[in-house]
Amino acid sequence: MKIAFVGKGGSGKTTLSSLFIRHLAGTGSPVVAVDADINQHLGAALGLDEDVAGELPALGARLPLIKDYLRGSNPRIASADTMIKTTPPGEGSRLLRVRENNPVYDACARSVELDGGAVRLMVTGPFTEADLGVACYHSKTGAVELCLNHLVDGRDEYVVVDMTAGSDSFASGMFTRFDMTFLVAEPTRKGISVYRQYKEYARDFGVALKVVGNKVRDEDDLEFLRAEVGDDLLVTVGHSDWVRAMEKGRPPRFELLEEANKASLRALQDAVDATYETRDWERYTRQMVHFHLKNAQSWGNERTGADLASQVDPGFVLRESVTAPA
Repeated sequence: MKIAFVGKGGSGKTTLSSLFIRHLAGTGSPVVAVDADINQHLGAALGLDEDVAGELPALGARLPLIKDYLRGSNPRIASADTMIKTTPPGEGSRLLRVRENNPVYDACARSVELDGGAVRLMVTGPFTEADLGVACYHSKTGAVELCLNHLVDGRDEYVVVDMTAGSDSFASGMFTRFDMTFLVAEPTRKGISVYRQYKEYARDFGVALKVVGNKVRDEDDLEFLRAEVGDDLLVTVGHSDWVRAMEKGRPPRFELLEEANKASLRALQDAVDATYETRDWERYTRQMVHFHLKNAQSWGNERTGADLASQVDPGFVLRESVTAPA
């Protein structure tokens, strides 16, 4: 199950995504955590020292390896150089699975020990001074999108992505790659404006969207969120002494998280798990192809010197039963 956390900058989405990752790890489920935010803070939120988090291998820096592995023996892809962030899998492509070991995880993922177990953490890498004026951050998140396009995940397997803030999430088709999107919103006009924008953009793509109200202090805050987002409001999270300690680098054992916040995390998992029976792999593949063709026409063909539309395998549908070459 693939989950995105989105919201405006400062809404607390990284904190909430890290709490959810800890919760899932505590259930014994396999978890891949991905930091796709321009501000790379998920590693620290999961308890890594800043220096250690800063040395995690960047997905963007290992894009050639990722492309070469995922290409496999797909005859529609002439070379790894012609693959772009939206290239869809087809017959002969290698796929990624949550529970396996593979060269992509070996190169790009690191195990993070948590109270309840361990998770694989992958990061896009920070936006550096060398990128200023010459690069767009979405050139880094392209590696995440390519991996998600080739990912086959099943029930009780979780991939949690901390997305970049605000409407920047819509700069690619990656917003359609998730079974559930949690929008973290504060009870403020700015927090609600991001929700409305996200809801509008996602309307025609069947995106499952639920709001997590954060920094909710009283009944007035709660009523404000209910009035603005209606049934999309799933749970709310208030002040947490556990989170305060975690932000100081001294988190207590996760089992000491406040009971109300534990209940909210369980509600998030229940909402994610409920989407399993409604998964539509054909629509998922169709949307993948849609954005690939858009990117091919707008910039991909010119940049690669190839007709990227020919990479689409019309008979291929990504689904759990698909087998891939070794």
